[in-house]
Amino acid sequence: MAAPAMAADLTGKALTNPTAYIPSQCYTVTKDEAGGVHNPCFTCHVRSRAPHYINDQDLQQAYSFPGPALKNPWTNLFVDRTAAVLDTPDDEILAYVRADNYHDAAGGIALAARLADLPAGWDADGDGAWAGFVPDASYRFDAEGFDLDAAGRMTGWRAFAYQPLPGTFWPTNGSTDDVMIRLPVPFRAAADGTPDRGIYKLNLAITEALIKRRDVGIAPADEAALGVDLDLDGRIGTATRVGFVFPPEDGRAMHYVGRAGVMQDAGTARLAAGLYPEGTEFLHTVRYLDPVEGGIAMAPRIKEVRYMVKTRWQTYFDRQEGALAEAKERADFPDRIALFDGNVETGISNGTGWRLQGFIEDAQGELRPQTFEETVFCMGCHGGIGVTDDDTFAFPRKLDNSAFQGGWAHWTQGRGLRGVPELIREDGSPEYAHYLRANGAGDEFRGNMELLEAWLDDQGQLDDDRAEGFRDDIAALLYPSAKRALALNVAYREIVREQSFIRGRDATIVPQGNVHREVTQDRQTGVINPERPWYGAD
Repeated sequence: MAAPAMAADLTGKALTNPTAYIPSQCYTVTKDEAGGVHNPCFTCHVRSRAPHYINDQDLQQAYSFPGPALKNPWTNLFVDRTAAVLDTPDDEILAYVRADNYHDAAGGIALAARLADLPAGWDADGDGAWAGFVPDASYRFDAEGFDLDAAGRMTGWRAFAYQPLPGTFWPTNGSTDDVMIRLPVPFRAAADGTPDRGIYKLNLAITEALIKRRDVGIAPADEAALGVDLDLDGRIGTATRVGFVFPPEDGRAMHYVGRAGVMQDAGTARLAAGLYPEGTEFLHTVRYLDPVEGGIAMAPRIKEVRYMVKTRWQTYFDRQEGALAEAKERADFPDRIALFDGNVETGISNGTGWRLQGFIEDAQGELRPQTFEETVFCMGCHGGIGVTDDDTFAFPRKLDNSAFQGGWAHWTQGRGLRGVPELIREDGSPEYAHYLRANGAGDEFRGNMELLEAWLDDQGQLDDDRAEGFRDDIAALLYPSAKRALALNVAYREIVREQSFIRGRDATIVPQGNVHREVTQDRQTGVINPERPWYGAD
């Protein structure tokens, strides 16, 4: 598809909202009229685990905003879209969300073609060529979750299944989504540089063990052929797991395999717990909801394509020094806002080694690059909050080797979220039940009445019997009814038609009542004892 001749100018860098990195959910009213306290904040703001040193659990207790953020800029939360929902026929919105805006009629990647014929309004440096990420995933998956191009060749992307973080990313609150990971070329190759699927699978498993900080099950692997003691049992034999240890102890040390292992020995590929290899990429699509028989599916239509690449290695010391410097600056200059470097073409660097970039629907529903301000929206969550591991959310929550396809599957394979069990927190409590009890709702704004009425009693409490209803099948909780799914689709499309993303992109149908329009600096939330993170932390 050729790029539109008169595409809108997306190259400006002036910010309408200078604190676009502070998301709408942070303006939640945590105290209700009866004096009860609701804590959705612990989903993000918690004590971190090294080498992430944000440790922002104090934000569960206070609205610690800089001065420019005290007035809520996310005014789309207060728009009533009921009329649009009522006036839109079901068949019409279904046709819209089931129309694929990622592929062209020939099965190619439409957005890549648009970027190849670059309009001036997308060309930040004026050189006539796109300098940023060009989407190259085909969304055609084999039985191991690998993405294949039209010719059946691996693109390097691999989809994985995970338990969604509580709140916003539950489908019942507006969207479905998926995530893929891609390691750099040497991690996909044998020692001599020849592409090798088996080597790639093992390096992905090693990466998974490093991020999860525990052993990871694998298919039997010949350690003699690899020259690596994968399971760290002190013998060279057949490994059925990747052993985790970091830092090395008693002569045991983790090691990449194949070409990446050669580079590790040479000091050019570094390995550390909680950190991805330099050059790691993630691709995340946010999609509409498709009501189908038996529940909700990912719609073909994509709302957003989100991309991040690790461009720079940071040591534990680097990351700790950066976090301490940021904490000192916040204390010394509480009204100072974060500043970011980048543009519509190259994306934005987050300051901790990653570059982020995104694409979003234009008014006609075709994907276009995000503006600078629309990308600043992504920055607070990827690098600025305590709960992430190396600035990512999903991969630490990847399903284990016992899951469908070993956890390496796209949501369009298998049964989606059906049959996925609840994540068990480090303290032994099931995560979603814990969230519902701490928050007294299934979303940050406490506006999802369908979920409230289905799962909580009149006092907003979750009893043990109801909690059992989603313990072994999170889809029971996370999927909305078909009626709600269609309404959420219509509500979000109104934002697309307006192109009003800088005022918020939450799929809300009615004005949200549990949201501050303005807050005073350091106002207390009412939370007395901060919740611990799902992974536990010292």
